Amino acid sequence: MKNIVIVGRPNTGKSTLFNGLTNTRDALVHDRPGVTRDVISGKIPNRPWNVFDTAGLENTKSGIGYDSTNMAVQTLEKADAILFVVDGRNGLTPMDIEWAKLVHRKSKAPALLLINKTESAKRLSDTSDFYKLGFGEPISISAEHKRGFDEIYDFMDKIAKDDMVDEEPDKQIKIAILGQPNVGKSTFVNRVLGENRQIVKDEPGITRDTVKIPTRFYGRDIILMDTAGLRRKAGVTDDVETLSALKSLDAIDKANVVILIVDATKNIENQALSIAARVYDAGKILCVALNKWDLVDPAERDEKLLKLKHQFTNSFHQIIKPLILAVSAETGMGVQNMFKRIYEQWDISNSDTPTSLINRIIEKLVADRQPPMSRLKRPMKIKFAHQTGHHPMKITINVGGASDIPESYTRYLRRGIATALHWEHLPVVIEYNKSENPFD
Repeated sequence: MKNIVIVGRPNTGKSTLFNGLTNTRDALVHDRPGVTRDVISGKIPNRPWNVFDTAGLENTKSGIGYDSTNMAVQTLEKADAILFVVDGRNGLTPMDIEWAKLVHRKSKAPALLLINKTESAKRLSDTSDFYKLGFGEPISISAEHKRGFDEIYDFMDKIAKDDMVDEEPDKQIKIAILGQPNVGKSTFVNRVLGENRQIVKDEPGITRDTVKIPTRFYGRDIILMDTAGLRRKAGVTDDVETLSALKSLDAIDKANVVILIVDATKNIENQALSIAARVYDAGKILCVALNKWDLVDPAERDEKLLKLKHQFTNSFHQIIKPLILAVSAETGMGVQNMFKRIYEQWDISNSDTPTSLINRIIEKLVADRQPPMSRLKRPMKIKFAHQTGHHPMKITINVGGASDIPESYTRYLRRGIATALHWEHLPVVIEYNKSENPFD
């Protein structure tokens, strides 16, 4: 796979172009300049290209803009090709010239100059000035309307040549990192990557996009999805933060596994429990990471861990035993063990259980505790059961006789099946197929 990097000054439409090329909405798009801060990566369908959306290049000596620009430059140095984006409505600016010089200085990769926002000829400035940037003939595009993309594809195809491949299904485990602001999500991601890929500052709201990063960790190929911090709705007043939060929640549906990071030095808030509920309802594997465990007083650790496990266990009916592990993103303590446990659960969740084993387990559970009579005073007859799903683990039971099955008995069966099959850390769903035969 080759890497193509999108660069330019803020608010030229780089994120819109990224979404158009990847056929996704992964990059956060807003009229406000400087919304993108981290480097967002994706794949271009049916082509051997990874594409990277970078923050708008800013001339600043400190702060988030400085960190974002540094990361954009670092990504630029790894590029096999570059898309330099300018705003056709505003015309050539001194900042465009400054950053074009930087691109020429930092990379020898072929670059294509894209004049974006060219939907209206009336609002278009003189495009001949853009030749001064030294990238050759510019291409007029509209990232919003996907106009001019054929020229971009031609540019990529000439570079890739023999590397053209059909898109293969993604077999990597997608792991979303969720949590409230400033609990250490980006520090955790950097620890796994072994490099400072994500911006880390001691203030909330730094990460805005959901950043997908393919990597290999502890023997497995994975995709880390670093998300924006989730606050209570009452605390969200900015529309950019609202969009970021929606993308974070959307990451749950796109992930195979969710790591919910909480600050172990503080009490668990209802917001964290609410996030966990969403994960379980979506049928995903959840691991609760107690971050900053190294800062917890050793004398208080056992009691605190027991209390947290009790709090999570009593909050959800979908799970028998929440996977709760202590880590330190800062020092790396417990991180490898966490991924070992996650991989174990992932392998279990993809397994098929023999139908005969499931029926033997259920027969024993029914023998130990007979189901209650229905409202019609008829016993429930369990005739046959089999596994019908993986994410969540799903058991379908064919029953006759009863018109309703009490939820308390369903919980009993769920707990018994999960314990026998080592599914305690996985969401388990039980469904019933009821016989329509009144004489059965």
